Formats: sequence, structure tokens, C-alpha cells
Amino acid sequence: MSGIRKQTIQSSIIVYFGFLVGAFNMYFYSKHNSFTTDQFGLTRLFFDFAQNIFAFASLGTIPVLYKFYPYFKDNLPDKKNDLLTWVLVASVIGFVLITFTGIVFQPYVVRKFSERSPLFLDFYYLVYPFSLGYLFFAVLEGYSWALQKTVVTNALKETILRIITTVFILLYYFKLISFTQFMYLFSTLYLIIAGFMIIYLWRIHQFNITFTISRVTKKFFKKMLGLQFFVFGGICLNAVAITISGILIASKMGLTATAVYSLAAYVANLIEIPQRSITSISTGVLSRAWKDKNFPEINRIYHRSSINMLLLALFIFGNVWLNVGQGISILHIQNEYAAGLGVVFILGIAKIIDAGTGVNSVIIATSTFWKFEFYTGVILLSLRIPLAYILIQRYGIIGPAYAELISQVVYNFIRYEFLRRKFKMQPFNAETLYAVLIGIAAIAAAYFLFFSMNGWIGIIIRSLLFSCVLIGGMFLLKLTPDAMQLVDVAKTRIQDWKK
Repeated sequence: MSGIRKQTIQSSIIVYFGFLVGAFNMYFYSKHNSFTTDQFGLTRLFFDFAQNIFAFASLGTIPVLYKFYPYFKDNLPDKKNDLLTWVLVASVIGFVLITFTGIVFQPYVVRKFSERSPLFLDFYYLVYPFSLGYLFFAVLEGYSWALQKTVVTNALKETILRIITTVFILLYYFKLISFTQFMYLFSTLYLIIAGFMIIYLWRIHQFNITFTISRVTKKFFKKMLGLQFFVFGGICLNAVAITISGILIASKMGLTATAVYSLAAYVANLIEIPQRSITSISTGVLSRAWKDKNFPEINRIYHRSSINMLLLALFIFGNVWLNVGQGISILHIQNEYAAGLGVVFILGIAKIIDAGTGVNSVIIATSTFWKFEFYTGVILLSLRIPLAYILIQRYGIIGPAYAELISQVVYNFIRYEFLRRKFKMQPFNAETLYAVLIGIAAIAAAYFLFFSMNGWIGIIIRSLLFSCVLIGGMFLLKLTPDAMQLVDVAKTRIQDWKK
């Protein structure tokens, strides 16, 4: 677990720095006299469409990368490894098909968005270069996960991408370019970082393109194709499930409502940063563990990821929820965005539940029972889409947040039960309960003692009290071995430094 812990810390530092840059970007997106809510909502809608185009265009090939890479690595020299080549070829073919479909069905898009979100139609064709870059980067990212080279991909996606976005935002903010020019630049974001990713892989001698079909490909072709086409449906369902809220809000309530929901979701997404790092780093390790039938290692990663991700999620949620309302006021964010506070809370609870169940999705996806991931994806989608559609009409923008919470509870319970019954694995123990209770106590103490204190002083004091109670309880009760090991490492290094 030490390798995962080390990369998790490195990745989390990079990702949190990226989120600081992202927070700066969100500030300029949402402050007075900057982007309109419709303009900001348009940029968020691009991400939703890109994720769906990527899911369909990739044709289910990315799971093939990290599932079968160990077999290619063990049986072929790097220069004859053709796995990446065929995944890229399949993705290009998929993108061409999706682009053609998008052109054919453009009248339908016009009909759905012309009344509530006409600005989207002005830049509709820019979605495709944006999505092409998203697709290429996702393929190269999946390949890097298989290589267990996750720090660079996290740096590019979470930090460099946002820094480039900052440059484009400031060019528009200071009136050096028009909004139209901004959107043309915005559409190249993922193409730029995909280019950086190619350079990185080439420099470490892992960007090997060969059109000679290897013996490993011939041997596993049918199995890879079976995995690809079966998982393809699950990937598409998952992409639709993740993005359906933003797309429904844009078509039914307009881009302003999309902007409010997106900013709230961005704040809530802070909670899942460590989860994303642990998930990406665990993928290659779990794939290898399944190949070697190392069940104790899989179970250990399952348990450790659960308690670590739960504690980190509680820590971030508490600091965010206690101060987000004050933050909107202090930073002079446009008043419309205050309507998203309820969304932050509900989505935050959903993300805590998802984090607390550990890397269950990766464990299932890298096992021989990967088909089950498709089935749970169908269940998730069958819940989320109708719930989001119904609850948007009844409760407005908080409706999709309720849909997300309900869906995550059911989704994770099913995966939890599958692993418990099939492999006798489950991640919870007494420490899980203690972590939740300490988190609630820490939030209650900070809120009720200092809820009336405003300004930066109030934010600092609430955050300090909450953090001290949660972290102190974690060490006092020894809730996670990784925290104790980090302390031991720090002590050793301090002693070595003194010598």
C-alpha cells in the first residue's frame, strides 16, 4: 500500500493545486462584470457533451488497456506492444461515426436547445474539436494508468489544463479577445494537453505505434473484443448518467440554471479529489493483483481505500459546507449562484457515500466479473435519468442533486453486496462508524459555536476548529494505519535531519 499512498499524496497535492487554479477560474467566471451566467453555463455544457461523445466514440476500448496491458507487458518487448495502436485506431473510427451522427441529428439539437439555451447553438460545432481532444487524452490517460504512471496525467488534467484555461479567461476578461475567440481557444484545451501527453510518453519510450499485429493480440483478440463491446454499453450508460443533469437543466431551465448547478457541483467535486487519485493509482495495482490471484492484497486495498477516502471526504466536506455561503458573499460572486447552496450539501453527502465504499468499481472492473459493472451501470442510469427528469420539474436545480444521492446509495449498496457475497470482501468496521461520528461532531461544534461569525475570521476559525477535532479524533482513535505510518515516516526523517 505504500506505493499507492506515495502516489496518492503526490497526485493529491498536484490535484489540489489544480483546484486552487480552478477556483481562481471559477471566480472570474462568476464574479460581477465578467462572464454572464449563460456564457459560463455554455462552457460547462461543453464538458457534458464531450464526456458523452468520448464514451460513445471510444467504443469501450479504454478498459481493455488496463485489463490486458499486464499480458502484453509480460510477453512482448515495448516496441512490439501494439495495444495502444489498436485502441487509438478504434477511437478515431468511433469519433468519425459520432461526428457524422451529430451532424445528421443537428435539427433535433436545435429543437431541444433553441428556446432555453440559444447560445449553445451558436457554438455547436466547436463541441467536436473539444471532444476529440477529450477522447485522445482519455485514451492516453488510460494507457498511463496501466503503466502506473498517474502523477503526470493528473498534473495535466487537473492543473495544466486549468492554467491554460486561466490564460484564456484573462485574455477575455481584460478585453483582449472577444467571447467568440475565447470559445475557439476553449475548444482546443484537451487537444493541447493530449499533445503534452504524447510528448511525455514518447520521452519515457512508451509511445509505441506499430501496425504489426502481435501474437498477444492474436491470442487474446476474442476476449478483448468481448470485453470491449460489453463494457462499451456500461461506459456509455455511465457517461449519460453523470452528465444527464447538466444537459436536462440546459434544455429545460436554460444556461443560467446550468451555470448555477455547475458551480455548486464544482464545489462539491472538491470532495472527490483524493478519491480520483486513489482510483487512478489503484487501477494498475488491482489489475496486476487479479492476474496474480493476490486476494489478500485486493482486500487490503479495498479496506484501506474505504477508510482513507471516507476521512478525506469528511474533512473536505466539513470545511466546504461550513464556509461556502460566506465565500459567495466575501468574493462578490453574482447573487444568482447562491441558489446552489442546497445542491452543494446534497451532492456532498452523495460523494461522501461514494467515497466511503472505497474502490469497489475498480475492483469489479479489473476482475473476471467485469460484466457486473455494466449491470450496475444500467441500474444507475435507470434510476438517475427518470429521477432527474421528474425532480427537476418539481424542485428545480436541487432536483438532480436528490436524484444523484438516491442513485449513489442504491448503486454502491449493490456493488458492496456483490463483493461481500462473491468474494467475502467488505470494507467497513468499527473505525468507519467512529469516522462518521467524529465528522458529524466536528461540523456541529464548528457550526454552533461560530455560525454567527462572518468574514475571513469566521471562515478561518470554523475551519481550524473543525479540522482539529476531526484530525485529532483520527489520530487518537487510530482510524487509519496510513496516517500513523505517515507520522512514523515524518519522525524518522526529522531524526535523520537532526543527525
